Amino acid sequence: MFQGRTALSLDAKGRLAIPARHREALVAASGGQIVLTAHPQEDCLLLYPAPAWEPVRDKIMAASSFDKQVAAYQRRLVGYACDSALDSAGRLLIPWELRQLAKFEKQVWFIGQGSRFEIWSDIGYWQQQNIFDDIRDQPLPSELKGLTL
Repeated sequence: MFQGRTALSLDAKGRLAIPARHREALVAASGGQIVLTAHPQEDCLLLYPAPAWEPVRDKIMAASSFDKQVAAYQRRLVGYACDSALDSAGRLLIPWELRQLAKFEKQVWFIGQGSRFEIWSDIGYWQQQNIFDDIRDQPLPSELKGLTL
């Protein structure tokens, strides 16, 4: 279970040093094999341990590509997916096209989301925080009605 958030810096080559506390869990969940792809609705990237990605990929690819909306989601999620591995220093190389898509500059946010991570640009991260500020006084979505903290 991945959780928490960390501000990180991309190096000049587009590499991201995965925090040690997440690196160990990520390697344990995947043997170091990971998949990086574009989020289908947000300007961020998704990072999955390969075993957690496979059911997501299989489910979306099982849907009919004759449906234009399904095909668009397939192109976004599977078309941008790239297999990767952490280097010996625990860094992940983020391909140029994914960095451009997610509008990455120097600082990014690495956010645990259960079975995966989201990686946000600094600007995108703070925009999401503003959205939460705008909606937190609204009634909870029905899926969260019974939630107690």
